[in-house]
Amino acid sequence: MMNGARIFTVSQINRYLKLLFQSDSTLQNICIAGEISNFKLHKPSGHMYFTLKDESSVLRCVFFRGKNKELKFLPCEGMKVLASGNISVYEHSGYYQLYIDKLEPEGPGALFLAFEQLKEKLRLEGLFDPQHKKPLPLIPRKIGLITSPSGAAVKDFLHTLCRRFPCVKVIFCPSAVQGNEAVAQIINSIKQLHTIPELDVIVITRGGGSLEELWPFNDEKLARAIFQAKIPVISAVGHETDFTIADFVADVRAATPTAAAELVAPELGVLLQELSSKRKRLLEIWSQICKRNRMKLEKFSETLLIRITQDKINRGHQRIDDMERLFNRIFNMQLKLKKTRVEHLKEKLEAFNPLKIMERGFALVTDNKRSLIRRIEQLETGKEINIIFKDGEAGCEVKNLLKSRLLPGEERN
Repeated sequence: MMNGARIFTVSQINRYLKLLFQSDSTLQNICIAGEISNFKLHKPSGHMYFTLKDESSVLRCVFFRGKNKELKFLPCEGMKVLASGNISVYEHSGYYQLYIDKLEPEGPGALFLAFEQLKEKLRLEGLFDPQHKKPLPLIPRKIGLITSPSGAAVKDFLHTLCRRFPCVKVIFCPSAVQGNEAVAQIINSIKQLHTIPELDVIVITRGGGSLEELWPFNDEKLARAIFQAKIPVISAVGHETDFTIADFVADVRAATPTAAAELVAPELGVLLQELSSKRKRLLEIWSQICKRNRMKLEKFSETLLIRITQDKINRGHQRIDDMERLFNRIFNMQLKLKKTRVEHLKEKLEAFNPLKIMERGFALVTDNKRSLIRRIEQLETGKEINIIFKDGEAGCEVKNLLKSRLLPGEERN
């Protein structure tokens, strides 16, 4: 004791002050508005350290990795925020600070701010530059389609495509288009489609929704997967007013699934009309060439009659006539073959059209996570499943299971 006073260690005083702070309910679950200053992100640990300030004061803050790992945006100098947490004493240094549980931008929401930050980051890296955009094929042979099998987008896209250009083949990759699994599934679908020979274009689409529902299409990993794709990618996400990072990175952005189908393939009737018009024009040009050549021969026959016999001139006329007839025959034959191939491809597409198959009584079976069920081994009694028909879907519960018997000579895979 010194002059009757009790002596404390520094650690004891700091611990006592910490207990005082923790016992004060005003300092617990508190929300503080301020401007970020001296922001530091400690990369090895992931912890964030900064101060909040206003016109006359500052407050130390710490945002540990366990709390900030779900943060959608990156704090930066001068950003005005709302910080929620508890004020306590850091015993080792003896100063008090705000231990943050939640951080939100003051003004625009966290998702909007994260969208703008990622958009600016990728723009500066050049992922949106027109020089990286790949052109779409004039007449595609195979189209890769990534979307949900149960959404309206797949029906709108296929209906429009079959009406405009029924002779194209569609490779359908079912995928979640919202939720935590969507990003990984879409990226995996892009990789799978790159293994398909002669695939001309990839279409990623879904219907409209809120910012939260469309958020997978603002993911940085998906944006880089689209940018690195070797095949042209069309992004058709949401409605006309919806824009996502995928739209900016993709080679072409379509306002809706229907617009994507109109962009990816020409209208067959218009194409045939253009082909007929060009054929007519080509025949006219050829006729003019033949006429000019005849005139030249006639002129030569008059000026060079002494050196060139009329027999040779006549043979020249005959050769031109033969060439004209041969050209017309070959051209008409090629045109007929092309038309026959178009009709054949149209019949094949109709045979493999998912909507036509479903009209014959077939249906898709999925679990409650929208994953396809292909084998009875994936089912169990009491499990809830969804059956998707052409005109809707039904939720069902498995009552009993009956495995099919193998035919003679068959082996179970």
